Amino acid sequence: MKLKLMAIALSLLGFATLCIAQDQPAQRDQPSGRSQERITKEVRHELLMLPYFGVFDNIAYKVDGYNVALLGQVTRPTLKSDAENAVKHIEGVEKVDNQIEVLPPSPGDDRIRQRLFRAIYGFPALQKYALGVQKPIRIIVKNGHVALEGVVDNEADKNMAGIRANSVSGIFSVNNNLQVVPN
Repeated sequence: MKLKLMAIALSLLGFATLCIAQDQPAQRDQPSGRSQERITKEVRHELLMLPYFGVFDNIAYKVDGYNVALLGQVTRPTLKSDAENAVKHIEGVEKVDNQIEVLPPSPGDDRIRQRLFRAIYGFPALQKYALGVQKPIRIIVKNGHVALEGVVDNEADKNMAGIRANSVSGIFSVNNNLQVVPN
């Protein structure tokens, strides 16, 4: 009789352990809103703190539960790996999907980047965006094609940045993806 009771107790304990183990992944797949918000803030902070992240790079991210997808374009391969490593070490992040594109090295694109920087950030109406370490207007150049990424205060600034970019010689096309976010 004692042996039967011991066997029943062990099977109940095993069943309880199995039920708890099955519940764990379901809870882990759905982080709390507060946890997701914390991960999002930390990802943003870590990316902005990258030492070689400049005006000619664009890094975006998506947080989905405990997974982070990195998107965008960078001029240096090391920046791609630095971004992944910085995000990987955030508490709660389980997987990093690094889809950042490394732009091909090109002296012609480098000259276009410099001319675009002067045309946009040197223009009096847009000089307010030149203040601060992180420039809000990102200039992405790939094989002579330009994409403006980032944020501006109003539609007029967005249009002015596009006009200034189109005025630079040697460019094949300009895609103005600037978002208007009022102060």
